[in-house]
Amino acid sequence: MSANKEELILNQTTNTIKDGDVLIDIRNITKKFNDLTVLNDISTQIRKGEVVCVIGPSGSGKSTFLRCLNRLETPTSGQILFEGSDILAPDANIDLHRQKMGMVFQQFNLFPHMSILDNLTLAPTRLLKRDKKDAEAEAMELLERVGLPDKANAFPLQLSGGQQQRVAIVRALAMHPDVMLFDEPTSALDPEMVGEVLQVMKQLAEEHMTMVVVTHEMGFAREVSDRIMFLEGGSFVSEGAPEEFFAHQENPRLRAFLSKVL
Repeated sequence: MSANKEELILNQTTNTIKDGDVLIDIRNITKKFNDLTVLNDISTQIRKGEVVCVIGPSGSGKSTFLRCLNRLETPTSGQILFEGSDILAPDANIDLHRQKMGMVFQQFNLFPHMSILDNLTLAPTRLLKRDKKDAEAEAMELLERVGLPDKANAFPLQLSGGQQQRVAIVRALAMHPDVMLFDEPTSALDPEMVGEVLQVMKQLAEEHMTMVVVTHEMGFAREVSDRIMFLEGGSFVSEGAPEEFFAHQENPRLRAFLSKVL
């Protein structure tokens, strides 16, 4: 399939997907690193407008699962359908799909030699071919939204960790993604900075942004998520709505995990 044809199909599919429809369909994903099985035959669906929190002990495969969703890691076997397209197909235009998937990492990954405004406008102007003035105007609107309009001309190292992470979120939003992927976005922050980042994520949830969040912030998961999934040994062993998930768990491994983090 040509890149132009795939882009047309992707845009048409995006326009017809409504809240509650399946946005990402994960089918029997397995990921191995040599003889180590990190993800073991995982299947689940992410629906448009849904906030899904993935929790579990260190080494359970949470970050690998998230990275497989946008092909930063390639599963050993299985299928991932994003907006109806198989992103694991040999002819898949993964760069095109990634433009629809915002990713926020533990580390902020801002370009240190570029101003905040230039960090925010680089991808929209180069990848989306946006006019620079339009991209800058939208970047300023986004900075206003997260309380950082006065930092547009600053450089990343002049910002606190919480401020840098809010900029990283804004950078992803500037690409108008259909889903936001968060890989423990507060784990590298001092405790007093965690709240300001979680507040931005709560605002996104209120606006029905589709979000998949790997997190240890149980309060956030309880308050914001539509569904919580517990990953253990490379498999989802329990999932459910927050009220049920925290109140009625029969899985002994999950009970042991929650007893340490709550």
